Amino acid sequence: MYFDPKTNKFPYPEKTDAHYLVLKKDDGTVFDENYPYIDNSKKMKRKMGTTRFLLYFIVFFISRVRMGLRIKGRNILKKNKNLLKDGVVSICNHVHMHDFISIMNAVRPFKPMILAWDKNIRGEMSSLIRSVGGIPIPQNDYKATKAFLSQVGNYIDKGGWLHIYPEGSMWEYYAPIRPFKKGAAYFAVKYDKPILPLAYSYRKPSWIRRVIFKQIACFTLTIGEPLFINKNLPKEEQEEDLLMRCHESVCLLANILPTQNLYEPIYKNSKRIDYYTDTYGVGYKGSH
Repeated sequence: MYFDPKTNKFPYPEKTDAHYLVLKKDDGTVFDENYPYIDNSKKMKRKMGTTRFLLYFIVFFISRVRMGLRIKGRNILKKNKNLLKDGVVSICNHVHMHDFISIMNAVRPFKPMILAWDKNIRGEMSSLIRSVGGIPIPQNDYKATKAFLSQVGNYIDKGGWLHIYPEGSMWEYYAPIRPFKKGAAYFAVKYDKPILPLAYSYRKPSWIRRVIFKQIACFTLTIGEPLFINKNLPKEEQEEDLLMRCHESVCLLANILPTQNLYEPIYKNSKRIDYYTDTYGVGYKGSH
């Protein structure tokens, strides 16, 4: 069943990949060619181990109850266990500040790492995001980008699980699937790995959740079947073909017919389509 919260609480930006949260903290971390994008130090491993312990035994349960979360398709992980152990890129629509916590819950015992907005790993939750596997994406620095791509590529090539939000930013409780950027397809094609699609959809909350807890919607997270490179295509066409199929799959997992989704599959400086309101989140943090 398809449910669209159609909320005007959040100031969704004009461009579909833009962020609207304003982070008050900047710890000054420099993401250059010397930064450990994949940090294999003993200190980081201990920190991530402690964080995962707390997630497994406390946070996953609390998060699931608070979000009204249902998880579907975990049998797909079991069926493809050996495939996923060899390395995979996963994707999902980005619709909640803590939705990666629920993805970690859904794909356990796998331990994905996630590409993250660089400002988030300088901001208020920088330590937490890093300890759950956050990898900052460097900006406007060729040498840094080269180091980032090398380290992340090596991680995937050796069997790592990399999660990417191909929409490029978080828009809370937004139902249409926004256009996808090419990062996930780039890594999948370059390192010959499958893409595992996931999607959040919404359910109408109960009276108690709506009235007492002011909850906009409950969440369902659905895991899809892995998608593979079409090696019958010329190399230069494989990324776009895979990305198109990824967008279609996420739409279907979110209970949206691809032909009825508002946006084109691939990001091309795409702009938001106002389909239910022209008022966006006045008074919400980050709004203007």
